[in-house]
Amino acid sequence: MRRRRLDDAGHHGRSLKSAALAPRIALIGAGSLIGEAILAELRLRKLAGGALHALDDARDLGRPLEIDGEPVAVRDVAGFDFSQADIAFFCSRSAVSQTYAQAAAAHAWVIDGSSAFRGRLDVPLIAADVNPDALREVGAHGLIALPGSASVALATVLAPLHALAGLERVEVATYHAVSGSGRKAVAGLAAEAAQLLSGRPGRSASSVRQMAFNVVPLVDTLDADGVSAEERRLQAETRRVLGLADLPINATAVRVPVFFGHGLAVHLRTARALTAAAAAAALQCSSGVTVVDAQSGDPLPTPAMAALGPDRVYVGRLRADTSRDRSLNFWVVADNVRKCAAHNAVSVAQILVNRSQ
Repeated sequence: MRRRRLDDAGHHGRSLKSAALAPRIALIGAGSLIGEAILAELRLRKLAGGALHALDDARDLGRPLEIDGEPVAVRDVAGFDFSQADIAFFCSRSAVSQTYAQAAAAHAWVIDGSSAFRGRLDVPLIAADVNPDALREVGAHGLIALPGSASVALATVLAPLHALAGLERVEVATYHAVSGSGRKAVAGLAAEAAQLLSGRPGRSASSVRQMAFNVVPLVDTLDADGVSAEERRLQAETRRVLGLADLPINATAVRVPVFFGHGLAVHLRTARALTAAAAAAALQCSSGVTVVDAQSGDPLPTPAMAALGPDRVYVGRLRADTSRDRSLNFWVVADNVRKCAAHNAVSVAQILVNRSQ
């Protein structure tokens, strides 16, 4: 890959206009699933026109990385000078973000995909298809947090429905793909499934529970009230992205033996009457959403479908809840790595770059 020579004057020697034309990008967690997906998204949008620095934490170094068929050296983030970057994507562990992201934000737009800063009210929490206007408070550099993948998918479909009829209550059960836990979890599911199919008992080294051919009603850890950390995050992040601090959200997060693609079964009650047809029309016209109508002969949305269109959130099984008034039920699927994480991260960067032109 051809690389633009770094500006000897550093970040402060570059104007916002020149940074917008060819932003210098640092990718921390380059060897992760999300890091690779961000690289693909950057190439697709032709956003990586300047220097691209592939970085990782020392404990994660060593995985081979290629860009356009060319091997790329992944360097230790500990030795990187962030004045050499205009945009820094963090897609590594939360501990890495906690160590380096705030220092990087003194020089660059830091787009952090970890959970390190999602709870800080002084850090914008952005789902690009839902609340891009919140980026207006970000200056020429600064820290931006991204919601978790399930929160992005949920908020993306709730936003147009709230605009149309108001949201009164949301019930959601999520079906998390194992890739939400990273590359080791994906490899662990594959190995465990192979062992079980060959007639041998298997247990993934990355999990204390059997994952293959199983469903585990727990994502992350439980608190004293029996609520998981993922369920708490889903509630808090969705409320904040939608700007609905008091919205009742009842969530159950489940891990399923799927490699990529989160599913969500959503049940909601609106403040005003809303038919399934009107809801479908609003969703179909909204940013980043595709409504799948089973009666038209289209297949039902599944994780396999999400892999075919990784820049969309798919909605299907949209119907009225006949047991309650002003209530709808529907099913949501999105590629958690490519749509909800990488596509969202690069969309945020694109908005910032376009704004500065």
